[in-house]
Amino acid sequence: MRSAIPVIGLLLAFAAGGCNDTTAPSPPPAAPRGLYSVTGDGSVTLHWLQNTESNVVGYRVYEAPCASGSGCPYDRVGSTNAVTDSFVVTGLANGVTRFFAVSAVNRDNRESDLSYETVYDTPRPAGTGAVIANYRGGHPAGAGWDFSAALAVSSNSPAADIVYSDTLGFSEMYAADVNTDIQDAGYASTLDHVDYAPSSGWSPTGSVELIPGHCYVVWTRDNHYAKFRVTSITQTFAVFDWAYQTDPGNGELRAHRSGHGAASTLQAAVTQR
Repeated sequence: MRSAIPVIGLLLAFAAGGCNDTTAPSPPPAAPRGLYSVTGDGSVTLHWLQNTESNVVGYRVYEAPCASGSGCPYDRVGSTNAVTDSFVVTGLANGVTRFFAVSAVNRDNRESDLSYETVYDTPRPAGTGAVIANYRGGHPAGAGWDFSAALAVSSNSPAADIVYSDTLGFSEMYAADVNTDIQDAGYASTLDHVDYAPSSGWSPTGSVELIPGHCYVVWTRDNHYAKFRVTSITQTFAVFDWAYQTDPGNGELRAHRSGHGAASTLQAAVTQR
């Protein structure tokens, strides 16, 4: 008859050796930092700083109709891998403000809290290569620009927001009436140089000198903000890129990042994964 002692000893040895895997999952990563948005036409591009944890495998992107903690849960709209620090949210309605947040995910599928920045954005229409004629060059029928319709109109049209004029090589853009304001925002390599319409600095004469490469801001008579960047000028035509905020009174033209507002935890803010 075999002794039971060796069997008991073997069982004790297995227990002491830790054959049962009791390794706890890693803690969730930190919430991503530095989130900001860039306004597009029917879209918003989000950027953030990559997490420093070595086990982060990706990021999840969320949006909501109101800020965190205001009764609007964030819905997941996309995800990226660990080496990507931006995401384009598409299919958005122009003129409608949306709020955005990002979380980090590690290899154990543990997810961080949402990013703490309160980031919101209002997409708006934009265009390139708009052309209007020189009012003083005998082309008044196409010397005005209507931002709301994205269309060249007559210089005396009630819909005109700005009017182009060139006299002997001196180029100007005029606000179409006394209830429209305009200002020069300076030289910039792209239209996105202007992010938010200023509340002051408007031209006292209602006109600005046109300079290729400069951005300009317009406040229309019906309380809409617009911007344009001149790409080329002749004594016959002016060519520019433009953007127009369809949300009345909203000065957001490219990017907006408010301060570090309070954000609720992931569990309280998110309803979809």
